[in-house]
Amino acid sequence: MSLQKNAIVVKGFSLLAKCADWLQNIPNRVMPPPFRLIQIGSAFWQSRALYVAVRLDVATVLGDGQLTADQVAVRVAAEPDALYRLLRMLAALGIFEERSSRLFANNRLSSYLREDNPDNVRAMILMHNSDAMSRPWYEQLEKGVQNGEVPFELTHGQDLFGYLDAHPDLDRLFSSAMDSVEALIGDSFALDFDWGRFERVIDVGGSRGRKSLAILDRHPHLRALVVDRAQVVEEAARYWAGCEAPASLSRLSFQSGDLFQAVPEAKSDQDIYLLSAVLHGFEDDACVRALRAVADACAGTGARIAVMELIMADSRAELAGAALDMQMFMGTRGRERTLAEWRRLFDRCGLILEERVDLRSFAKILVLRREK
Repeated sequence: MSLQKNAIVVKGFSLLAKCADWLQNIPNRVMPPPFRLIQIGSAFWQSRALYVAVRLDVATVLGDGQLTADQVAVRVAAEPDALYRLLRMLAALGIFEERSSRLFANNRLSSYLREDNPDNVRAMILMHNSDAMSRPWYEQLEKGVQNGEVPFELTHGQDLFGYLDAHPDLDRLFSSAMDSVEALIGDSFALDFDWGRFERVIDVGGSRGRKSLAILDRHPHLRALVVDRAQVVEEAARYWAGCEAPASLSRLSFQSGDLFQAVPEAKSDQDIYLLSAVLHGFEDDACVRALRAVADACAGTGARIAVMELIMADSRAELAGAALDMQMFMGTRGRERTLAEWRRLFDRCGLILEERVDLRSFAKILVLRREK
């Protein structure tokens, strides 16, 4: 019996996504090529302007009202004319609204920069534009492309997770950014997959457990166990102790663990492992080690494994997927993979792909079981 839910709605979303990707390429068709190339070549101006607006927390200051650039400048300790020029540029991009000369308000986009919006993506913007994450793009991309090395490692002399372990502030920002992934993909992973068929979710690499909580909120009979690095688990405990916790948190537990060595064992076929946006951070051999560890934990139980990842097209990839793949190249030895590439990894681990469940997002869920 299929684990797919809302199949018709999901198919409609897929068609809209294809339409959106086509629309995104209209500037390439209508603009003079030299102008378009210069526009793309200076796109970092936009990301840096957005980064500064988030650092200054302009969207939170604007709130539900409207303020002049001078009023905002006083509240964020900025020079009025400089801030006005920054806001004018962002408003021209569709971020913030200039309602009249020098008078600004939030709009549909900038509302997701407000700290009081639970679905805000502030942490993601701050992380990607941080010094540690942006320097590899500027300093080592060319060398990385020439010799296949990871630009992040060329810049910092260590891998991403080793660097995060040594820099707690960035690690906390990284965890917050991973939490905000839900704002990017929505709650479709909790709605379009039939989690109700199971009794326990073992969320491997689940950070603070937000994805698990989204699932638990919709299935009162379920329990969940989040497994992550010891440092992440400790931070999760501090995080939930310092905020209003959802009622479903009582059905969520945390455990430190190493994906490459051993994960908690499944108890029955009512358990399902969730690996959400975990494996794309690893090269093939590391993925195989991780998947074998999970497969071993399933031994003799019939438990399932749900791998939630972006599935790349075999050719003519959409921009979102291609851009995410480049980000993986910049920071890790991983990659976004085609379905054929995922199948080859599963075959190496003795795992059978039972079903591909589509979601109303760029991600898919690949349902696996261990060969008997």
